[in-house]
Amino acid sequence: MNGHSSTHSTPNASSSRSAEQVPLWIAGEEVAGSSETTFEVISPSTSAKLWTSSGCTPAQAIEAVDAAQTAFKSWRLTKPAAIRTILLKAADIMESRQEELAGYMKQETGALDAFSGFNLSTTIENLRDVAGRAANIMGAIPQTGTPGQAALVFKEPLGVVLGIAPWNAPYILGVRAMLYALAAGNTVVLKGSELSPRTFWAIGSVFAEAGLPKGVLSVLYHRPADAVAVTNALIESPHVKKVNFTGSTSVGAIIASKAGKELKPVLMELGGKASAIVCDDAELENAAMQCALGAFLHSGQICMSTERILVSRKILDPFATALKAAVEKIFPASAAAPVLVAKAGVEKNAKLIHDAVSKGAKLVYGNLDTQETSAYRIRPLIVQDVKKDMDLYYTESFGPSVSLLAFDTDSEAIELANDTEYGLSGAIFTSSLGRGLKIAKEIDSGAVHINSMSVHDEAMLPHGGVKKSGWGRFNGQWGLEEFLKLKTVSYME
Repeated sequence: MNGHSSTHSTPNASSSRSAEQVPLWIAGEEVAGSSETTFEVISPSTSAKLWTSSGCTPAQAIEAVDAAQTAFKSWRLTKPAAIRTILLKAADIMESRQEELAGYMKQETGALDAFSGFNLSTTIENLRDVAGRAANIMGAIPQTGTPGQAALVFKEPLGVVLGIAPWNAPYILGVRAMLYALAAGNTVVLKGSELSPRTFWAIGSVFAEAGLPKGVLSVLYHRPADAVAVTNALIESPHVKKVNFTGSTSVGAIIASKAGKELKPVLMELGGKASAIVCDDAELENAAMQCALGAFLHSGQICMSTERILVSRKILDPFATALKAAVEKIFPASAAAPVLVAKAGVEKNAKLIHDAVSKGAKLVYGNLDTQETSAYRIRPLIVQDVKKDMDLYYTESFGPSVSLLAFDTDSEAIELANDTEYGLSGAIFTSSLGRGLKIAKEIDSGAVHINSMSVHDEAMLPHGGVKKSGWGRFNGQWGLEEFLKLKTVSYME
C-alpha cells in the first residue's frame, strides 16, 4: 500500500480507502498486520464498522525500536535548519489535508466539526512553533572552582523515546507525543489508540510525505488484548530512554510503575477534576458560556474539562439559569445527543449521576430516564448539591456531567477546588484581576485560566499537571527540555 498514492483520498468517498486495512508505520514504511492481530474499528456516531486495522505484535514493536535506534545515530546530528524544514513542510501538508484528516477524527471519535477543526489548527500551530525552537537549544559554560580548569555543559538528545497518546484529541496529543522529542534530536516510537488508528496513521502519513528520514518515527496501534505485551516490550527495550504518556491516571500509574522498574524517566499528563470558580462579581453571560463549553466540549472527554462549577451563593440562581441557557445554545434539543467514544463512558456517567441523586443531589438539567440515549450518546447533565459521600464528587466523569456547588467565601472556593487528587487545569471568573490572581495562586493546579474556560492549550504555554494529574511539561521550550540530557565536560587549560 503506497502512502503517497492514498494521501489525498477522502474518508467519505466510496473509495477503497475506507475498505482497506489501516496499516502500521514501521521505520517509515506502511506495514500490514497479520490476520491474527487485526481488529475492527467502530464508529461511535453510527455504531457501524468503519474499517479493519492492523495491530502490531511485540516483535513488530521491537522492530520499530531497533529502527529508531539505528536512525538516532544520524538524526541526532541533524542541523536545526533541516529539522525546521521538515516540521514546516509537515505543517503545510497537514493544512492542505485538513478536510481529509478531520474526517478520520470525526468518524473514529465522534468529534464535531468545531473540535476536529480546533485539533488540526492547534497541531499545525504547534508544528510551526516548534520548528523555530530547535535552534534555541543551548548549553552553558559555568565557572569552576579549580584554577586552570574550564567546563562545558552540553544538552544532548536522550535517544529513542516512546510516546503513548490517547484517542480524544489525537492530532494534538499524538503529534505532541513525538514533536518535542524529534525537534530535540531524538527518534520516536508513537503508540496510538486502537479507537482511532486511521487518525494516527494519518500522522505517520504526513511526516512520511514531509520527508522525515526512515526510522526516525514509527506509529503503532494494537488490539486491546495485546496492550500489556506490546507496551511492556517497548518499555523494556534497552534502546528506549524515556516514556511520555497522556491518558487516564489509572493507566498512567501502570505505565509509570513499569517504567520505574526499568529505571526509565517518564513524562505524565493524566486525568483531571477541573473546577471553575464563579465569583459574585463575574460577568454572568460569559462565565456561563465558558463553563458550559469547558464542561461539555467534545462531550466532556477532555482531561481539562470542567467537572465542578463552584458558584458564589449570592448569584447561584441567576448563574444556574444562564448556564442552562448556554448549554441549550451549544446542544439544542433539536440536535442529536453528544457522542461518547465508548459505551463504557455512557454507562459511567449514568451510574455517577444515579448515585448522586440517590444520595440527595438534585438533577437540575437533563433527564436520564427520558432523554435521547444510546450505547454511545448521552445529553449534558448538571447536578446540584453534590456532597463528598457521592462518587461524582471525587471521580473524574470524563463525560458530559458537571456538578454545581455553592460557596460563601473565596477561601471556601479555594478549599473546594483543591479538594481533589487531581491538579491539571482550572478557571476563575471575576471582574477583578487582582482577586483572580490571588485565588489562582492558591489553586494547586498546572494551569488556571481567568475569565476563560478550563480547556486551554497552546503552543507557547507549558502544559501539564500536579498531584495525580501527572508531572513534566509539554509545549514551548519546556517541552524540548523534557527530552534533553545534560553532559558536563571539564578540561584543564
